[in-house]
Amino acid sequence: MPVLSIRRYPDPALKSRCTEVTVFDAGLKALADDLHAAMTAAPGVGITAAHCGILQRLVLLDLAELGGRRDYVNPELVSVSEETMEHTEGSVSMPGMTDTLVRPRKVDIRYRTLGGVEMRETLEGFAAICMQHEIDQLDGIFWIQRLSRLKRERLLKKWDKQAR
Repeated sequence: MPVLSIRRYPDPALKSRCTEVTVFDAGLKALADDLHAAMTAAPGVGITAAHCGILQRLVLLDLAELGGRRDYVNPELVSVSEETMEHTEGSVSMPGMTDTLVRPRKVDIRYRTLGGVEMRETLEGFAAICMQHEIDQLDGIFWIQRLSRLKRERLLKKWDKQAR
């Protein structure tokens, strides 16, 4: 069983903006490992510290196209493509709920490693979608806020019904 538990929508942590990580130490590495365990148990392919109620700017993705687990500290979008793509999204904080969103197909990001080294990277396709989704979460934007009002209301009715 993972050390961390994933918060469920509408937990207030999921609507909170996360603070930048300033200390790059063994505690940060341990937090990343605990987040990975929680994400794997969920199961999911991406998670932020906010999903577990820790309001720090830390994202983990575990995608085949990235070669497996990748840790991103303080990630930020530098640029996004004009070309977009549709993709079905969901969240480890709202299991079983998904809907289609449109996001830029390609993003350039800046982030730090767990050791504090500044990096830049270009992500495309599914990896770009996942990173945008997780950066939204770091900014306190839960993915359903990107849906039209009608789609969001339908999804929330399903979520409430499932929760009962």
